[in-house]
Amino acid sequence: MITIKKMAEILETSTTTVSNVIHGKTGEVSPAMVEKVTRLLEEYNYIPNINARNLASNKSGIIGLAMKADMVKDGNFMKDPFAGELTGVVERVIRENGYFTMLYISNDIKEIINSVASWNADGLILQGMKMEDAILLKKRVKKPMIFVDSYFSDSLFEYANVGVEDWKGGYEITDYLIKKGHRKIAFLADNSVGVDYQRLQGYKAAMSEAGIPYKEENFIRLEPCGPDMSPLLSNVYSRAGEFTAFVCASDFYAANIMNYLQDHGVRIPEDLSVVGFDDNSYSTMVRPALTTVHQDVTRKGRLAVEKLFLMIQGEDCGAMSTQLPVYLVERDSVKEIIPI
Repeated sequence: MITIKKMAEILETSTTTVSNVIHGKTGEVSPAMVEKVTRLLEEYNYIPNINARNLASNKSGIIGLAMKADMVKDGNFMKDPFAGELTGVVERVIRENGYFTMLYISNDIKEIINSVASWNADGLILQGMKMEDAILLKKRVKKPMIFVDSYFSDSLFEYANVGVEDWKGGYEITDYLIKKGHRKIAFLADNSVGVDYQRLQGYKAAMSEAGIPYKEENFIRLEPCGPDMSPLLSNVYSRAGEFTAFVCASDFYAANIMNYLQDHGVRIPEDLSVVGFDDNSYSTMVRPALTTVHQDVTRKGRLAVEKLFLMIQGEDCGAMSTQLPVYLVERDSVKEIIPI
């Protein structure tokens, strides 16, 4: 491969000029010289040595994105539009900053730690972590890191996190159902920690405020067992007659539940109202269109990357914990119950 020194000799210019053009720093290079260098780069099919450049700057040029997900949920976490949108925006913003993304998804924190520790990444973005996961990460990986959608109550260490108003969303969507006349309302999620715990607490607060006692059986735990969701959905169907409304912790579950119930004769919203959380593509694809809580996943991902780069550069990244706003999106999946 032709070297920068050789190209400088051919063009009778300095190696600095050639290097500046290669790396897009053309402010002090004449347009004519930029054109000459560019033409020579194309002629020799020149590819910059990224590793050498990173070694010179004492950086790897890599940002790690590690996502802890229950892989038995569907066998492929990326099928959830939330996961796809978050990963897509994170990769794009990292690339815009001249870095590369390395991705690892697992439900095993030891696997995640072993992988991210071997990357020599300049920083980490970590999604779906529990407090015990964060403690292990902090002990093993001494790199700037920012968490997404994490809640570490009574944490023994300072951490940066970007999330949304999960409690408020759970409260407002439940309060909306109550104002529509519903009192037999179930909450559906596959866990009761982190964001789902906060949404459950918001649901409980709205129910309590309305004088509706909370019962443990009102929490329908969704227990996925692989790509086949039929057993989970069958269990939900068996409970549908006990309630007039379902609050689902995500649009992913809400959409799947709505389709299954309607395929088995349950009319939405005539027989049962269903609401979700996320306002992703599923919410407008299902029929009836889903009433849900909107969160800006793209803004969340972009903010996480921007904060991480400030941390890498040793600058102030602002508030350590950022909660982005949510709001209710009313569509067609809720029936108003008129008191007799």
